[in-house]
Formats: sequence, C-alpha cells, structure tokens
Amino acid sequence: MGTPLHNRFIPREELHSFSAWSPDSFSGHEQTAAHGPGVPPAPPPEPTAEERAAQHQAQLAEARQMGYKDGYRDGLVALENFKQSYAAQVTAQVAAVAAAFRAQLDAMEQQLARGLSQVAIEIARQAVRSELATRPQLIEAVAQEALNSLVHSARHIRVHLHPDDHQLLTTQGQLDLDARDARLLSDPAITRGGCVVESDIGVIDASIEARWRRAAAALGHDSGWSDSVPDAPISEDTP
Repeated sequence: MGTPLHNRFIPREELHSFSAWSPDSFSGHEQTAAHGPGVPPAPPPEPTAEERAAQHQAQLAEARQMGYKDGYRDGLVALENFKQSYAAQVTAQVAAVAAAFRAQLDAMEQQLARGLSQVAIEIARQAVRSELATRPQLIEAVAQEALNSLVHSARHIRVHLHPDDHQLLTTQGQLDLDARDARLLSDPAITRGGCVVESDIGVIDASIEARWRRAAAALGHDSGWSDSVPDAPISEDTP
C-alpha cells in the first residue's frame, strides 16, 4: 500500500513553478471559467424610461443654467457698452451746448461792447458840440497846438479858421503868430472849433472832422463828425 498523496513529501527537483495563494484566487478562476477564454463581458443594461427622462431633465436644467449664465454675462457686457456709449453721447451733447452758449455769449458781449462804444461816441460828440457852443475860445488852444506841431524851419505858415473863430482870435486871441511868422486866414470851409495849418513843408489838419475821426478810431469806430445830428448852433452872445 502506497503512501497517501497528502502525506507525501515532494522533493525540490520536482517543483517547477508555484505562486502564492490568496482568497481571491478561486473567485478569479471561477470567473474565467464562467466566461470562458475570449468571451467579452455582458453589456450594461439599457436605462429605463424613467432614467432617460431624469437624464433629459438634468441635461435641460444644466443647459438652462449655462444659458442663464451666458445671458447674464452678455447682458452685463451690453449694459457696460450702452453706458459708455450713452456717456460719450451725453458728453458730446453737453460740449456742443456749452460751445453754442459760449458763442452766443461772445456775440452778446461783442454786441454789447459795440453798443456801449457807440453810446460813448455819441455822448462824446454831444459833449464836444456843447463845449464848442459854450466855449468858442477853445479854438485858441487848438490853433496854438497845431502851430507847435510844425518844425521850426517851416515857413509861409497860414492858419485857416472858420470866419467866426478868425474874428475871435483876431480880436481876443493871444497866439504867438509873430514868432512863427504866421497869418490867420478866414475860411468858410473850416468847421468852427478846428483849423488847418499850411506851410512850405506840409499841412497840419487840426479840423474838427480829422480830430474826431482819430478819437473814434481809438474806440474802434469809423464814425465821422457829421454822422449824427447837425452841429449845434454857436451862441452869438458868447464873447
């Protein structure tokens, strides 16, 4: 009777290969044996209608949430663009209104300045007329100033005066005519209150018209002495 198999000692030379045993060894062996070599595992079961509906609802909810986020982001971008465009438009409109207001204000200031200077011209004109009417002896100062404007080498000096001024200076004047070898000439073409001095080297125009044009030009006006009311009458009672 031979030795039982489980009691037999196996020599080393009879051992060709071995591996460590684990509790899962039998389960793996059984699984391989169950499917067999080269047989693929069974596909997962198809989802039920309820599962498909739940998946569809989840996908719809996710798409809705993504659409809300995208719409909100696009809305913020559109709102920011609108704010910038509106601000630029308002700024341009305000600038245009301000420029128009400044232009109107400048025009009003210029119109007011012209009006004021015109009023000043008229007031000065009336003041001069009044002075000439009440103080005709002022012609002496005008004639003396015109004589002094001539250089000392001037010869053949003639002072043209209105006939009334000529009579006044001839009878009451104190012009230094002898020192300049000058003569007074009565000239109806000269407006009272002015004179014209002629010499061999030039003419000094000290007429009312010339002096007035120079004064008006200094105020920015091209206004003549006779552009307004006629000359005020000279009082015959004035000495």
